Amino acid sequence: MATRAMSILLLLLTTLVSLSVAIPQSHPSDHVHVTNSTSEYSLKDEYNAENFFQEFDFFTGEDPTHGYVRYVDEPTARNASLISTGNGTVYMGVDHQNVALNGRPSVRVSSKKSYNKVLIVADMNHMPGGACGTWPAFWTLGPNWPFNGELDIVEGINDQTKNLVAFHTGVDCLLNGTAQSGRVTSPNCNNDPSKPINKGCQSEEQRSNSYGAEFNQNGGGVYALDWTSEALRVFFFSRESIPADIKANKPNPATWGIPVMNVQGPGCDLDKNYRDQKIMFTMTFCGDWADGVWPGSTCAAKTKQTCSQYVAQNPADFKDQYWSINSVKVFDPVQ
Repeated sequence: MATRAMSILLLLLTTLVSLSVAIPQSHPSDHVHVTNSTSEYSLKDEYNAENFFQEFDFFTGEDPTHGYVRYVDEPTARNASLISTGNGTVYMGVDHQNVALNGRPSVRVSSKKSYNKVLIVADMNHMPGGACGTWPAFWTLGPNWPFNGELDIVEGINDQTKNLVAFHTGVDCLLNGTAQSGRVTSPNCNNDPSKPINKGCQSEEQRSNSYGAEFNQNGGGVYALDWTSEALRVFFFSRESIPADIKANKPNPATWGIPVMNVQGPGCDLDKNYRDQKIMFTMTFCGDWADGVWPGSTCAAKTKQTCSQYVAQNPADFKDQYWSINSVKVFDPVQ
């Protein structure tokens, strides 16, 4: 009996030892950073009706894209009702009352601060776009263009109905189209002279409520740029689908699903090609792109005018060409 009891005891001890090896042991380090660091962010800056125009500079020079536009300074814009901060939102529009023989008055603004490897989240009720002659953009721009990069988060021309996301660099930077929902229309971000009208790499959003009239009719939505050393990703959320973590100021891009556009290695050195980006909002007319495709377009057929003639002589057609912004928030990754 003693021998049998000893055998049973040894069997039990052997089983317990094997179980202790098979079952993972819990350690404090197992519960730190269960998600990668770039999925956790803290709020760095917020631009809204309280501070937007104090934190953005107004550009008043000749339009670099050669548009039929006259960019005005802040006092002029206020006096002409091109900008305001009523009802808790930031409004930026264009002159829609006067014939404009020397370019239609508008605004082009850039953030005083520049950023590197951040998450930018813009909540907008209304955007310009979808009208003949227009070329709006929400974007970021680095110094020494294009070698420090340009990131066009929202952009379109004329009667376009879907958003076009585009990135620009000074060297080869390839968009392979994987892990994204947008349709690739141009794969190389390199702005070499052989590429048509500075196209860069480009993806077309497939949802029509991402841009212009349908975006506005739907109450707007949120655009986000998630910028890390590993990837540059743009997300769009319609008003009814904005994630709870964005509303709570605790954004977690790891839970947002597939982005509209996704540029990542090894085809692009993001740290080398993108740096010191300023946040930009512009509303120009015609210019290199919108005017460049005007001949033979539906806009040319409808208006029976050149782009600049149409923009100059039809102010009322641009009443709906404005930005209405709830906030632009910039988040830093938690280290």
